[in-house]
Amino acid sequence: MPLSFCGNDNASAYSVDDGVLDNGCFVDALNLVPHVFLLFITFPILFIGWGSQSSKVQIHHNTWLHFPGHNMRWILTFTLLFVHVCETAEGIVSDGYMKSRHLHLFLPAFMGFIAATTSVVYYHNIETSNFPKLLLALFIYWVLAFITKTIKLVKYYEHNVGVQHLRFCITAMLVILYGLLMAVEINVIRVRRYVFFANPQKVKPPEDLQDLGVRFLQPFVNLLSKATYWWMNPLIIGAHKRPIDLKKIGKLPIAMRALTNYIRLKDAYEEQRMVADQTDKSPSIWRSMYRAFGRPILLSSTFRYLADLLGFAGPLCIYCILLRLDDRKSPQISEQKNVTILYFVSSHELLENTSVLAVLLFLALILQRTFLQASYYVTIETGINLRGALLAMIYNKMLRLSTSNMSMGDMTLGQINNLVAIETNQLMWFLFLCPNLWAMPVQIIMGVVLLHYLLGFSALIGACVIVLLAPIQYFIATKLADAQKSTLDYSTDRLKKTNEILKGIKLLKLYAWENIFCSSVEETRVKELTSLKTFALYTSLSIFMNAAIPIAAVLATFVTHAYTSTTELSPAVAFASLALFHILVTPLFLLSTVVRFAVKAIVSVQKLGEFLLSDEIGDDSWRNGETSVSLESCKKHPGAHTKAINRKQPLRYQLDSFEQPSRRQPRPTETEDIAVKVNNGFFSWGSNMATLSDINMHIPTGQLTMIVGQVGCGKSSLLLAMLGEMQTIGGKVHWSKLPECELIHEGNSSCHAPEPSFEAMQSKNRNSVAYAAQKSWLLNATVEENITFGNPFNKQRYKAVIDTCSLQPDIDLLPFGDQTEIGERGINLSGGQRQRICVARALYQNTNIVFLDDPFSALDIHLSDHLMQEGILKFLQDDKRTVVLVTHKLQYLIHADWIIAMKDGTLLREGTLKDIQNNDIELYKHWKTLMNRQDQELEKDTDVADSQTALERKNLRRALYSREAKSQIDDEDEEEEEEEDDEDTMSMMTSRRSKIPWRVCWKYLTSGGFVLLFMMIFSKLLKHSVIVAIDYWLATWTSSAQNSSMSANSSVNSTLTDTAPFDLSYYTIGFSILCSSGIVLCLIASLTVEWMGLSAARNLHHNLLNKIILAPIRFFDITPLGQILNRFSADTNIIDQHIPPTLESLTRSTLLCLSAIGVIAFVTPFFLIAMLPLGIAFYFIQKYFRVASKDLQDLDDSTQLPLLCHFSETAEGLTTIRAFRHETRFKQRMLELIDTNNVAYLFLSAANRWLEVRTDYLGAVIVLTAAVTSICTSENGLQSGLVGLGLTYALTLTNYLNWVVRSLADLEVQMGAVKKVNGFLSTESENYEGDLSQVPEDWPQQGEIKIQDLSVRYDSVLKPVLKHVNAYINPGQKVGICGRTGSGKSSLSLAFFRMVDMFEGKIIIDGIDISKLPLPTLRSRLSIILQDPVLFSGSIRFNLDPERTCTDDRLWEALEIAQLKNMVKSLPGGLDAVVTEGGENFSVGQRQLFCLARAFVRKSSILIMDEATASIDMATENILQKVVMTAFADRTVVTIAHRVSSILEAEQVLVFCEGILVECDSASGLLSQDDSLFTLLVKTHK
Repeated sequence: MPLSFCGNDNASAYSVDDGVLDNGCFVDALNLVPHVFLLFITFPILFIGWGSQSSKVQIHHNTWLHFPGHNMRWILTFTLLFVHVCETAEGIVSDGYMKSRHLHLFLPAFMGFIAATTSVVYYHNIETSNFPKLLLALFIYWVLAFITKTIKLVKYYEHNVGVQHLRFCITAMLVILYGLLMAVEINVIRVRRYVFFANPQKVKPPEDLQDLGVRFLQPFVNLLSKATYWWMNPLIIGAHKRPIDLKKIGKLPIAMRALTNYIRLKDAYEEQRMVADQTDKSPSIWRSMYRAFGRPILLSSTFRYLADLLGFAGPLCIYCILLRLDDRKSPQISEQKNVTILYFVSSHELLENTSVLAVLLFLALILQRTFLQASYYVTIETGINLRGALLAMIYNKMLRLSTSNMSMGDMTLGQINNLVAIETNQLMWFLFLCPNLWAMPVQIIMGVVLLHYLLGFSALIGACVIVLLAPIQYFIATKLADAQKSTLDYSTDRLKKTNEILKGIKLLKLYAWENIFCSSVEETRVKELTSLKTFALYTSLSIFMNAAIPIAAVLATFVTHAYTSTTELSPAVAFASLALFHILVTPLFLLSTVVRFAVKAIVSVQKLGEFLLSDEIGDDSWRNGETSVSLESCKKHPGAHTKAINRKQPLRYQLDSFEQPSRRQPRPTETEDIAVKVNNGFFSWGSNMATLSDINMHIPTGQLTMIVGQVGCGKSSLLLAMLGEMQTIGGKVHWSKLPECELIHEGNSSCHAPEPSFEAMQSKNRNSVAYAAQKSWLLNATVEENITFGNPFNKQRYKAVIDTCSLQPDIDLLPFGDQTEIGERGINLSGGQRQRICVARALYQNTNIVFLDDPFSALDIHLSDHLMQEGILKFLQDDKRTVVLVTHKLQYLIHADWIIAMKDGTLLREGTLKDIQNNDIELYKHWKTLMNRQDQELEKDTDVADSQTALERKNLRRALYSREAKSQIDDEDEEEEEEEDDEDTMSMMTSRRSKIPWRVCWKYLTSGGFVLLFMMIFSKLLKHSVIVAIDYWLATWTSSAQNSSMSANSSVNSTLTDTAPFDLSYYTIGFSILCSSGIVLCLIASLTVEWMGLSAARNLHHNLLNKIILAPIRFFDITPLGQILNRFSADTNIIDQHIPPTLESLTRSTLLCLSAIGVIAFVTPFFLIAMLPLGIAFYFIQKYFRVASKDLQDLDDSTQLPLLCHFSETAEGLTTIRAFRHETRFKQRMLELIDTNNVAYLFLSAANRWLEVRTDYLGAVIVLTAAVTSICTSENGLQSGLVGLGLTYALTLTNYLNWVVRSLADLEVQMGAVKKVNGFLSTESENYEGDLSQVPEDWPQQGEIKIQDLSVRYDSVLKPVLKHVNAYINPGQKVGICGRTGSGKSSLSLAFFRMVDMFEGKIIIDGIDISKLPLPTLRSRLSIILQDPVLFSGSIRFNLDPERTCTDDRLWEALEIAQLKNMVKSLPGGLDAVVTEGGENFSVGQRQLFCLARAFVRKSSILIMDEATASIDMATENILQKVVMTAFADRTVVTIAHRVSSILEAEQVLVFCEGILVECDSASGLLSQDDSLFTLLVKTHK
């Protein structure tokens, strides 16, 4: 057909006799002018712009400025593009009815589409370069387009083309759109004044964009980038080259920061409080949440509604396309109209065109997916904002919680941690799912209405099936939650047992008890696995329901329709209904989840409400001028590194003025030399009973006040009462005002008016008290940060404090000195070391008043003296600081300037020591006797004391030595890896990061067993084949039904030969059989995956436990306990509960996608050509996403822990923080931690949206391709049923593409757990084999030990710790082994048990070389008492004899020998009395005696005591020595001595030095030699 602009079938088309504008073709040509004008003007500008841009560095985002009406412009332009598409389609369809081609019908519209696209690209470039003058071109374009379209509209009206014609409506729409765009452009001129005005408006970019640290750009980019997350591209693609770290994701924009959201929520909550106070109800948190975050939720719900309504376009388009295809094939085809004059298509005719429908389907899908992802994003962002605000609210409240509330158990630490970790997350998740609550009913109603329209009555039966099965879903969901809870209980129990095993592993190995304890863990694991089985069953049922419900519904509907309906089931109806059923199932499946979360959210809000209304600390204590400081006043004060608030912002003024604490004027006191005074004080801990009553006392300024009294008489309470931590029932606490100059920090000698920031500091200092609590409290931070505690670092002062607290030797031991992390997540320090750090913190602070609550309790006598002399008397008194010291050490009373004696919560006496000596002789005498007793104990204890500190340091050294060795090995490995990496190119690393860990996956799958693996693969493939078969059967059934009805129609008209009759029952029975088998297979497939997962979990845990239990002791030295525990806790949990569902989801979505592609390719093979580029695009999308997702997931996990830790450590140290007045600094830190976690989470969710938008668009392209190819091939006689099949499958493909990638990414992260567990499975075990034939039953009888040329090392890579030792020990001899620390004494004791590598020489016991024996035999025949007493939770009987081989008499005898019989008899249950974890319910001395009894129960002729007396008091040691001499008189006893005094009676002494045996003789023989090392050791230890 020849082409021409106005068509060549009508000569009048080119005539202008009636006037130029009355020629329709000319008017259309006129409409081309503005579009051509715009393209001519803008293309050169764009090319010049791009050329110059490419040479520059990429513009930084701080130049992204939005002109006024930015979003409006984008929305209008998108609408314009859509209308142009409609206009083009209308033109092309109209043209189809003409005899010749009329280009003027669609060419202007097509050019308009190109011009509109250019306009938006052009606008975006102008906006980024902030050059508004160039917008003039756009303004001229809108004006011209508006004029030409208006002329066209007017001419249509004149020629009676009205609203009934589609072309008129489209033109009218275009006129309106051009008019609106023109208005937007005028508005930009009005605001920015870039033309027609003398002085253009200068505009600065938004504040966030001036801050280069803000990288989260979603709020600032243009609408297209917002919808497609285009701004994420550099981050996600860059992750492939270099991992994403916190620096890369930067800070949050101000509007999303926790502080901003906290203020929003707090204002709303305060409003509710005021309303509640008037109505005597509790304030509604729901209302306050709605007030603060309601708008984004409404926006998200709007997006959700739009998406859901557009979702129905899919089934409707399929219905229309199939109807059209059927009409084409039906015999009465309407004749083609060949119109000569212009033909105007009606909207009905336009929508009858299959190609138009295919494009419409594509556009609807794109829009639906965009709106859906936008809805998800908005809810997630709001949820994150809400969580940040709630956390800040909880923290702020926590800082004001009354101490009695914490200590009396109204608000335990656990409850607060639950609020932070669980309840806030529940609310966040509820918010994520919130729009579903009101979107789902609409979706369900619409679906049912459309189904009824298509199928009539039978549709309701299908809907009923779905609705009736929905409650079962809910029931399964609740059961799932219960199963998860019981699993958690069992796994907690199992972890507790595993933890005990790991902590006491040395003892278990030495006593050969590994298997007893191992089987106890296995027992708990069996219970846990039973619970997991239930969990797996319900999970698979849930998955089965999800897959089976649509099959059941379709079966019920179509079979009912076949037998009840008069009309045959056509392909159009069948496949449209099928698509509708798929849509319907999703909301019903989600409903149970949403309802469950709603219930949880209601409970969470209730808990939160109770917490926010709980008692706060009283404001009556006048010191608390600043306790009500809210988060808003997080001003930058010295030492607080503010990152959360942007300095450049005007917001900060608003924040600083927001709720400033009202500081009270200090009250003048009677005398200025009194620091604190209490008048008629009655204080209580929350109950109305006064803990302290009738307190009248004062603390003199600049002097040392000591508070003494018996345990529990209220000394600590008195300090806390002064600090305002107790509830004041009566009386007052007065704090004096301090002279101005004293307040200013050292180094600031000037005394004139300080700067504003100093004012804040002064009032802070006036109220600030350096306080060291009785229970030491450390931050998870470095030693230095713990001591300086937010104050500026002053080297001289810091060093002085370290020396006074004798911390230097301890710091020297730490791997990074005072930069080592301590606290819960850092290195564990002993009680004494922790206490000294807390005292150092109090000394370092520059406050005038120092409260020390029993600082000597965990310190030995030397350290106490040193601290008293250097720290309290010298360091603090030189500074003229007021010191209040609570102590039990009465020998220090002589140093006190003022003494307060307390008894039973009242004041017994106050005054100087002289006053008390003169006025209360009895009390003085009582003190005297106590002092004398303490002095006597002191003499005994000095030795113990020395050893105690030495022991603490030794333990620390041991812990660190093992870590160092481990880290050395790690470092070497890393270095090797790094060298390899350097040799590799960068691409190697990126490919390694993007590779899927197939090997680990295979390991996991095979550990579940090959039978289950085969069953899983087979059932999955079979299930998906049957599902495809069901749909294929439906296609052939409907096609043949239709053909038979067509042939029936045609046979009426013409006498044709009989066609094969249509057998309905054949199709319905076949369909029913296929559907039923599909449902059964769904169940089998979901069960096999879960069962295989369970089997793998069982095997992996069993192997891991056995490997770890049998590992050599060296493994436990170099592997941190936490790391091993992690394998049993977090990693095992992932393997147990997370991998099976992820694997199920991955296999299901992958097979669905593959079967969809297979079906479409079967229907139209041409589709495969289009699949190639789409496949490549999909490959790159998933490759980039997986790497980025893993990094962001790691960041989210790693930023969550510090936040939770900060909450728990704040809750523990509330009194200290409040005493120091550091609330503001801690709030600041908390806001930073929340923001860091939130930014990671936001990026993670944005990355998920990035992926989903891309896979959804790919899916939409697949649908378009499938539709177009099917329509083309259907003209060559393809059955419409098969076209329907292809299109329905293409639609489902869009839903599952992103699940493939998401599940793959999740599985990749989760396989990390399997990899870690597998890493431990390669650990070498100890050699348990040996020859039993030579060993007599009662070996060793005599206890004779020969050591021949023995050399020992801990590992083949380490130096020997014992070198060529030769010794002989007679049977029954008492031998002492001594030497300096690290000389190899303990290594020898381990050598007897083959716990270390004896690489040369041998030990022969009673004639048998121990290296030939099986390990259990050797270890079970010897006894050892270790330095650290280890008891396990259980009964006393279990601790003495876990093997249950001894009689009760034997156990009582052992207890009697250990002097424990009476104590055990007094316990409830006697031998079956409970021992708590670690034996915490007994003292250290008692524990050590239990260990002695344990050694006695085992009737071994050889007992080894490894520094067993090092950590016990003199009395217990005497018992031990006595028992060894009497009960073990006939046994060989080898004592490894920490204190040489304990082996002075030994018959033989072995002295070691650096692993060499240097002296060997009796103790008396060695002492007679003055130059012997033994004599030297005895002298230095005396």
